[in-house]
Amino acid sequence: MVTLAPDAPLADAFTHAVSDALATHLDAQAGVLAAIDPRLTPLIDRARLFTAGGKRLRPAFCAWGWVAGGGDPCLPGGVVAAAASLDVLHVAALVHDDVMDASDSRRGVPAAHVQFTGDHAGAGWRGDADAFGRAGAVLLGDLLLMWSEEMVRRAALPADALERARPHLEAMRTEVTAGQYLDVLAQAQHPHPTARTPEGRAELTDLVRTVVTWKSASYTVRRPLLVGAALAGASPAQLDALSAFGQPLGRAFQYRDDVLGVFGDAALTGKTSAEDLREGKLTLLAVEAFARASEADAATLAGLFGDPALSAKDAEAARKIIVASGAREAVEAEIDREFTAALAALEASDLTATGRAGLIALAHKAVRRSY
Repeated sequence: MVTLAPDAPLADAFTHAVSDALATHLDAQAGVLAAIDPRLTPLIDRARLFTAGGKRLRPAFCAWGWVAGGGDPCLPGGVVAAAASLDVLHVAALVHDDVMDASDSRRGVPAAHVQFTGDHAGAGWRGDADAFGRAGAVLLGDLLLMWSEEMVRRAALPADALERARPHLEAMRTEVTAGQYLDVLAQAQHPHPTARTPEGRAELTDLVRTVVTWKSASYTVRRPLLVGAALAGASPAQLDALSAFGQPLGRAFQYRDDVLGVFGDAALTGKTSAEDLREGKLTLLAVEAFARASEADAATLAGLFGDPALSAKDAEAARKIIVASGAREAVEAEIDREFTAALAALEASDLTATGRAGLIALAHKAVRRSY
């Protein structure tokens, strides 16, 4: 068992317990795959690789939702397993996301589809190595999605507790998938010159906020909180309070991610800070930059944004335009507004005192970060 404390909401003891629960589950799945065929080894190896890292925020929000909803801070093993299953779901989404975005790296190592492509190329197999890599990654993501569901279903928890959490888990899977499609739709939009008109800017901003709400905020913070609280038997009022806290905090978390996607230190984030610029990722930061920049700067940024061959020098030029436009400052202000709204929801709640204290500390770790 591991005991949560508000002064260390992401303590090593908790993250290690999550890692142990993941390792135990994947060890069992390794036996299943080995019994089918030893050539399936790359699937389990990569499942282990990509679930080994990460911030463990989703499990942490689930665990603190349990405490805030009246659960014992000394977490039962079943709660840890249920919380850990959310990171398996998260990695499933990341593997698929990297295929859709054609991202080269994840958490400081080659993305899953890149590794499967390397298997094909290295062995000299027949056909298109890139197509093989994408297929392998899609199937790995599918396996992880199924394993996340198995992991929570098999958690050592009372049947009635699992039944209370089930609607939130189902909604979480639907919301993140719907949000991902909306993100694909968003990436097909032209930020320049659309964002240069008030109507176009409003339309793009609304689309980006919707993506952030359902692809990230609900999936990263709100639903994990509700899963944990439901397992603890939280009241409807407590669940409402966690929703009011989780949604704005989740948006603040994603806006911070978007800032780090352009201005972050690659050694800390595990991704090059030029990647979002090379992909031409439509974020609130990008919309604000195209809307606020001078005509000349907006035109220059349009020539750099989405260029897969973007050089380090050009990436720095794009960053300077974004800063000069006031876009980074505007997004930082939006982060502050969402963060403040989240904390205000906690203050007005009847959540447990320990749970509130832990969530405040965890909120700071989620938003006031450099990685």
